[in-house]
Amino acid sequence: MSKLIKPKDYKALLDLRQTEQGIKLIKEFFQLNLSTELRLRRVTAPLFVLKGLGINDDLNGVERPVTFPIKDLGDARAEVVHSLAKWKRLTLAEYHVENGYGVYTDMNAIRADEELDNLHSLYVDQWDWEAVISREQRTLSFLKSVVERIYAAILRTEYLVCETYPQIKPFLPEKIHFIHSEDLLQMYPDKSPKEREDAICEKYGAVFIIGIGGKLSNGEKHDGRAPDYDDWSTMAENGKPGLNGDILIWYPILGRSFELSSMGIRVDKESLLKQLALENKEDRKTLYFHERLLSDQLPLSIGGGIGQSRLCMVLLHKGHVGEIQASIWPEDMRKECEKLGMPLI
Repeated sequence: MSKLIKPKDYKALLDLRQTEQGIKLIKEFFQLNLSTELRLRRVTAPLFVLKGLGINDDLNGVERPVTFPIKDLGDARAEVVHSLAKWKRLTLAEYHVENGYGVYTDMNAIRADEELDNLHSLYVDQWDWEAVISREQRTLSFLKSVVERIYAAILRTEYLVCETYPQIKPFLPEKIHFIHSEDLLQMYPDKSPKEREDAICEKYGAVFIIGIGGKLSNGEKHDGRAPDYDDWSTMAENGKPGLNGDILIWYPILGRSFELSSMGIRVDKESLLKQLALENKEDRKTLYFHERLLSDQLPLSIGGGIGQSRLCMVLLHKGHVGEIQASIWPEDMRKECEKLGMPLI
C-alpha cells in the first residue's frame, strides 16, 4: 500500500463500458499501426516454455518464474514466460523471416515477484516484436529511427482516442527526446535513476534513455538487463556503450515518469560473450538458445516489448493499471482505490 500513488482530484473520464470499448479501440488500432510501421506479421506465442533451454527472459536475474511439472514429459518442468525476448529470435529463424521484416505477438506473462502499485501487476500483457536487420544496421542511428516510428504510432493512437472521446485531451509531445543514461547521470548526479527519469521526462514529455544494463561512471547501472538479449555493451556512434533503451513519458495524472517500452538491438556473437563474462553467466553458453546464437544459426535482430495495459492506461487517462486489466490486488489497495475514484477490475 505504501507504493500506491494517490492522484489528487482524480476523476475517471470514462465509465466501465466506455473503458472496455476504449481498450479494444487502442489495441486494434495500435497493433495495426505498429505492424505497418515496422513491417511485422502476427505470430502465435507460448504462455510457457521448457525450463533449462535458456529461452525464458531472466529480466534482472532475480525474479522467480512460475513453474509447474508436465505429466506427459516425465514431470519435466515448464516456466511461465516473463517475456519473449529470446523466443522471438528463434521464431525469426524458424520462419525464415527476411531482412527488413519481422514478427509481433500478444505476450501474456505472470511475474509473481512484482511489487504491486499503480503501474505494476502480477499479470503482464505486451506486444512483443522482433525484426531481422543487417550488420550495417546495428547502429544507434538505426535504433533511434525505429524508436521514432514506434512513437509516431503511439501519437496516431492518441489522436484517435481523443477524436473518439472528446473529454480526453492529448498531452504527448510531438517529438521524443533522446539521451544516454551516462549523460543523464552527469545532468543529475545527486539523483537516483528513478529520480533522473522523472526529471528528464518532466522536462521533455517523452524520452528514450539509451544504454541500460551496463555500469555507468559511478559504478552503478541505470537499471538491470539480462546479458543475453539486448546489446548494452557495444560502443555506439556517440562513443558510449549501449544499443538499447527505454521509451518513457511524463504522466501528469500520477506526476511521474512512465515506461511504455523496453527495446534494443540484440546481441551478436561477440557482445553475447562479452556480456555473459561481465555478468558471470558464462555457464549459459551451453544452453539451447545460446548455442544456436553462438553457432550463427540466428539472424541479427532488433526487438522489444510495448505494454498493452500501460498504453491503454495512459491514453485513457487512468490512475491505476487495475482499471485496465483484471488481476489480483491486496484488499486494502482495492478499498483505497475505490475511495480515490479508480475502482479496480
